[in-house]
Amino acid sequence: MDNRPNITEIRLTVAGRDLVFETGRIAGLADGAVTVRYGDTLVLSTAEGEAEPREGMDFFPLTVDYEERMFAAGKIPGGFIKREGRPTEHAILSARLTDRPIRPLFPSGYRNEVQVITTVLSADQVNDPDILSINGASAALTISSVPFQGPVGAVRVGYVDGQLVINPLATEESSELDIVVAGTADAIMMVEGEAHEIPEHLLVDAIALAHDEIRRIVDAQLQLQARVGKPKRDPKVTPKDETV
Repeated sequence: MDNRPNITEIRLTVAGRDLVFETGRIAGLADGAVTVRYGDTLVLSTAEGEAEPREGMDFFPLTVDYEERMFAAGKIPGGFIKREGRPTEHAILSARLTDRPIRPLFPSGYRNEVQVITTVLSADQVNDPDILSINGASAALTISSVPFQGPVGAVRVGYVDGQLVINPLATEESSELDIVVAGTADAIMMVEGEAHEIPEHLLVDAIALAHDEIRRIVDAQLQLQARVGKPKRDPKVTPKDETV
């Protein structure tokens, strides 16, 4: 009897480096589970959703968590504290970065609890895992039975040596522009970051360049869904209170 996992992989090149979506190797009991590798940075994103809406809930109970682990950087907690501490500021911001582009893509009035967790398994200190978290969360939701109306893709855009750069390395300092752009194949969902008085046309060009790459990342997720995606559940939407 062959007990080997059925591993499915989708690979594309973004900014000269392989971006690899893989499912079937680990977290097989999750509704959707995808690892995303970029360089030597690797994250695991899992998605779970309740089949029935929560009683008495008047908002969409979506939880997005971003788990940093010291072993991802080859470290082990030492001294008096020998376990992981509370989430760092970077982990909290990365969770919010993941939450914002996916939250609007659930049916209006959806009240089923959904939980998305990204765990950083390896951090090469060069490729940021926060971008992979957005892509991984979207991919996990896309192949799951949760009625997610994605997928979304995300990239970081910098301005290095007078050129717009997709997913600049951590060693490539970009003091004039540093934005994260996320969106579907049709629309930009989020622009987050900072810029130092750059011309308006440069920002527009940066977003347009990002959207070109986002479409390719979205297409990769759709390929993954076509191969291993589960049938989507019919969303049980809470009707609007017409008296409000």
